[in-house]
Amino acid sequence: MSKAGAPPPQYTFVPPPSAPPSYSEAVGGVKPTSPFTPIQPNPTHIVTTVVPIGRHATHMICPSCNAEVETSTRTEPGLIAYMSGFVIALLGCWLGCCLIPCCIDECMDVHHTCPNCKAYLGRYRR
Repeated sequence: MSKAGAPPPQYTFVPPPSAPPSYSEAVGGVKPTSPFTPIQPNPTHIVTTVVPIGRHATHMICPSCNAEVETSTRTEPGLIAYMSGFVIALLGCWLGCCLIPCCIDECMDVHHTCPNCKAYLGRYRR
C-alpha cells in the first residue's frame, strides 16, 4: 500500500441527496435569502414632565400635538361657588344673593385647553 497514491474507494466523498425543490422554486419564484424581518424605525423616547396648571395661562408643551403653547383658559363655577351659594340660600337670602359666589373669580375653576389643537389639558380646582 502506497501512502502517496489515491485514497481507497471506500473513502470517497458522496454528496447527500438534496431535497426536492419547493413549490415556489418549481413554479419559477425566487427563494428568499433570509426570513422577512420588518424594519423598525428608531424608537424615540418622549420625556414628559408634569406642568402644574394654575389660575392663569400656563406655558407648556401640548401632549396631544407636541406644540409649545400658552394654554387657553376658561372659567366655570366650581364646588366652592355652589356650596357658598347654598349656604347663603340657607341663611335666608333669596333675592339672588346666593348667585354672587358664581361671579367671584376666587370661586371659579379654571379649565386649560391647547389653542393649537383644542385638546383639553386639565382643570385647576378651587
